[in-house]
Amino acid sequence: MRLNDPNQNHLLAALLDAEFARLSPYLEPIMMRLGDVLYESGGKLDYVYFPTSAIVSLHYVLENGSSSEIAGVGNEGILGISLFMGGNTTPSRAVVQTAGHGYRLKAHILMEEFNRAGPVMRLLLRYTQALITQMSQTAICNRHHTVEQQLCRWLLLTLDRLPTSELTMTQELIASMLGVRREGVTVAAGRLQANGYISNRRGHISVLDRAGLEGDVCECYGVVKKEFARLMSDVHQRQGLK
Repeated sequence: MRLNDPNQNHLLAALLDAEFARLSPYLEPIMMRLGDVLYESGGKLDYVYFPTSAIVSLHYVLENGSSSEIAGVGNEGILGISLFMGGNTTPSRAVVQTAGHGYRLKAHILMEEFNRAGPVMRLLLRYTQALITQMSQTAICNRHHTVEQQLCRWLLLTLDRLPTSELTMTQELIASMLGVRREGVTVAAGRLQANGYISNRRGHISVLDRAGLEGDVCECYGVVKKEFARLMSDVHQRQGLK
């Protein structure tokens, strides 16, 4: 598999040969740099995006400019679900959280395939169900669980999308995504480091004990992981048909 291959994205990998043949000529490889804004809240969706090694954070932006993450999208998914859910704009901002690669596809190309009302439509709707579960659980977690539990959830979900246990991420950025004060993240990260779960240096986090994080995280991580596991089970079944 080459460095940036469409099959690194699980949804593209799940396409049957005929479906992939229709879409692949229009897939454009792109570099997703840290901090790149793929679309703004209320912006028109000209493209959808399939990350392969990048992770993109979806933010809800308030009138005063502050924001917090409502979901993350990595190699398991697609950015731009509003397009095939009935809208040409999106209520969230999409910002690259972890630099990497991906593919983009013109919106009208995806809609032509979606409107065939066949396997692609069913796959995308199944993914949307998993993404909505993630958004709902994030809202619950941010309201009812401690910053330390939220940080554990965020770290584990990020690890699930990466081939490494090394994260390049400042505490300021984590605090912005969780919608909490930076001091709260500093204290929470300090506790996780004291427990031996992570090594935290400026702008860099190494996960040393994933099982420890899983032991301290709230149930929200398990709910989201289970829903995406169901999606991946469907994906693997489709790959077996290829």
